[in-house]
Amino acid sequence: MILSNYLVLGLTSLHSYVIATADIEAPSTCRKTSVAILGGGAAGVAAGKALSNASITDFLIIEYQDDIGGRAKHTTFGKKSDGTPYVVELGANWVQGLGVSGGPQNPIWTMAQKYNLTNTYSNYSSILTYNETGFTDFSDLLDVYDNADTIMGDNSGEILLHNLQDQTARTGLSLAGWKPKQNMAAQAVEWWEWDWESAYSPEESSLVFGVAGNNVTFNYFSDANNFVFDQRGFSTIFKHEASAYLKPNDPRLLLRTQVTNISYSTDGVTIHNHDGSCIDAEYAICTFSLGVLQNDVVNFSPQLPDWKETAIQKFAMGTYTKIFLQFNETFWPEDTQYFLYASPTSRGYYPVWQSLSTPGFLPGSNIIFVTVVHRESYRVENQSDEETKGEVMAVLRQMFPNITVPDPIAFMYPRWTTTPWAHGSYSNWPPSTSLEMHENLRANVDRLWFAGEALSAEFFGFLHGAWFEGLDSGSSIAALLKNKTCDSSSGSSAKGCSIRKHYEVLHGPSPLADYGVLNGWPISSFIDNNSD
Repeated sequence: MILSNYLVLGLTSLHSYVIATADIEAPSTCRKTSVAILGGGAAGVAAGKALSNASITDFLIIEYQDDIGGRAKHTTFGKKSDGTPYVVELGANWVQGLGVSGGPQNPIWTMAQKYNLTNTYSNYSSILTYNETGFTDFSDLLDVYDNADTIMGDNSGEILLHNLQDQTARTGLSLAGWKPKQNMAAQAVEWWEWDWESAYSPEESSLVFGVAGNNVTFNYFSDANNFVFDQRGFSTIFKHEASAYLKPNDPRLLLRTQVTNISYSTDGVTIHNHDGSCIDAEYAICTFSLGVLQNDVVNFSPQLPDWKETAIQKFAMGTYTKIFLQFNETFWPEDTQYFLYASPTSRGYYPVWQSLSTPGFLPGSNIIFVTVVHRESYRVENQSDEETKGEVMAVLRQMFPNITVPDPIAFMYPRWTTTPWAHGSYSNWPPSTSLEMHENLRANVDRLWFAGEALSAEFFGFLHGAWFEGLDSGSSIAALLKNKTCDSSSGSSAKGCSIRKHYEVLHGPSPLADYGVLNGWPISSFIDNNSD
């Protein structure tokens, strides 16, 4: 994209306003505001937009980092021919499910077009397959998996439609005839088709909600994914959106501010920060990642109720680690976007490689990156760059045995598992977790609300899910502020209010009376007494 100015907020002004707002001294008493938005990622920016659209301007955005954007985060890497660095995305990298002309459109795609975000269509058929001996064509397995995936999708739809018991995605695939355990090439294909999107294996993913989540995005919008490589960074679209309601040097944006404690009640929310400052708000919207909530990075006073804490711990936070390499030449096929590697021993061991040197991306950059997820992410993020580089280079030299593969001139990867404001990349819906449990994850606790990609039932784990949830929570609180008769403590829903429902108790699928000798429970005395 080529755009010289940020609407109201120019690029130069944005930088100065980032510095200026970060250096505001904390007041000796708690600062007052109507709404405190905790986190300046997609959900936080969207919440601010919704409040502003409702003519509510008395709000603050509190952000840990020195800029807004959240997990849509980029950094500089390598060098161009003129000596300046490239910009690569550490986090969110795709606009997924673009939309069709005259139909529903993904809001991220709408913003990408509005602000001329540089992106290219991801052609998943542009793929070559490899194993430890070099190029080995097992691309036929992609069609075999797709056929099984269609059957699995139909079956998951029946389960959802008739409210039947959920299964793991592994069960769904097996019942559809896909059983790859004895075939490392098939396991690599499965990783490409499932893990790469979910950041978890089929064994650890819900069939119903894993399939439904993808279907909603790609059937409702479109099945196209566009890869973002804008040299201003993916987050530029959120900076643009924020500039519509945040002016240069706006004191409502508190950057480099670490929240340590949140006290909430039916009367309001108090936020305590690491620098000793505090904020009193009528309402707060917590957009922290599921990983942050799971790792007790922030203390809540009182402790979150059991139904809320259970929901937080029940859902899964995945990690998606991109490992970047730049070479002094492009020794891999320049006209191919993807390269799939099947390790002879380990599933998910440096499996998917993407070229940025391909025409339409950053030709001549000589940059390629490989992605690992979940357990492999934890493993590589807890070892040194040199150890990981050695493993990565060994794989590359297996993939291209007839080429003298040089050492990289630049090497880098993030460590999302230990990033204190993220603790992972995005969420995954585990098996045997109901919609009611997810409603508990999404529900407000008194005047403390929650938003983010993990809270979107329809678009769980997607960037546009975070955007929609931010808009919804901001709009709901705007309604509450304008209608004081809505009682959040009782959970009532007066006109204009949108209190989110939760369930104090979730029951299993079988009543206690069904447990007995006929279904394999011959010992029933435990029901009637607590004796040893």
